[in-house]
Amino acid sequence: MNFDFPTILVLLTFATGLLWLLDLLIYRRKRGEGAKEPFVFEVSRGFFPVFLIVLLLRSFLVEPFRIPSGSMMPTLLIGDFILVNKYAYGLRLPVLEKKVLAVGEPERGDVVVFRFPENPRIDYIKRVIGLPGDRIDYRNKTVYVNGAALPQTPQGVYEGEGSGDRFSGYLRGSENLGGTEHDVMIHPLAPDLVPGCRILMDGPVTVPEGWYFVMGDNRDNSNDSRCWGMVPEANLRGRAIAIWMNWDWQRPGVIDWRRIGRGIE
Repeated sequence: MNFDFPTILVLLTFATGLLWLLDLLIYRRKRGEGAKEPFVFEVSRGFFPVFLIVLLLRSFLVEPFRIPSGSMMPTLLIGDFILVNKYAYGLRLPVLEKKVLAVGEPERGDVVVFRFPENPRIDYIKRVIGLPGDRIDYRNKTVYVNGAALPQTPQGVYEGEGSGDRFSGYLRGSENLGGTEHDVMIHPLAPDLVPGCRILMDGPVTVPEGWYFVMGDNRDNSNDSRCWGMVPEANLRGRAIAIWMNWDWQRPGVIDWRRIGRGIE
């Protein structure tokens, strides 16, 4: 069962705020000066500003997320906790996810968090490869954008730790996307399309207006646009900007202190 924290936070903020307001306007006058404040009103008065501040921060500024899989390795590791800029692509109302203010749009190379199109209750994180109107192809471990191959520079063999140890031996490379370098990993013996993909890329695809083509940096272990299609603009939740914690029980020492505070490119 999915834990719908945003909805619970909104309900808690509304409930405590309503109780605090009722006490301020009605019940405080009725019980008279010096009378003991009922416990429920005391708790509501104390927690309402806390819930409100957290709600505003998560909805309009930054929101924390946890990386549960290896699809974005080597950029993001299993156990990374990241911060997501919630206003990068426009301000949206909490829970309703309705955009109320347009601010910016994704660019090629952005690492974005979005609601999975096939199950909007699940959050995914991938890298934007194709913008509306782009023609995307993927063959022989190489991405083609509008007919041009994205240059890759070999970086040797990946050596994983902790939960990422199973990816040791993959080939690591640096890919240039729109002038920005980012790391990718491939398994040279794996097929171009991830096994189990329902939608197969049989040749180039064109990104429709209002949609985005996304891929994981761990190219042979990512459930992405090659498998289920594209991401609508309405599903975007924000741009990943930094790692604030790393917690991996399978890693010696559990926490990798070197990753804390690292920016996400």
